[in-house]
Amino acid sequence: MLCAALGHAFTETTTSCAKLLRVAEQSRFIPLPELAEILSISGSQAYALVRRGDLRAIKIGGRGQWRVERAELESYIARMYEESARLIAEDPFPEE
Repeated sequence: MLCAALGHAFTETTTSCAKLLRVAEQSRFIPLPELAEILSISGSQAYALVRRGDLRAIKIGGRGQWRVERAELESYIARMYEESARLIAEDPFPEE
């Protein structure tokens, strides 16, 4: 299944996976719960990324729910790759 190929372990029904893929493929904006699934993090971690300003988002609707634009997510991922590469270059085998 495509969701498994993306590295996501879904314990819910395949409907959950299908919903995630539809959101990821069709929508310009991603709600935080789906963002958390895409990044394989908790909802509170996704919220923290937004509130810290690490991942740009906007509040939409009467209830003011956070949404992340697909382009912002891609930009965030690219920045994290750059940061990871820099950390590895500085100290490839850190003592733990």
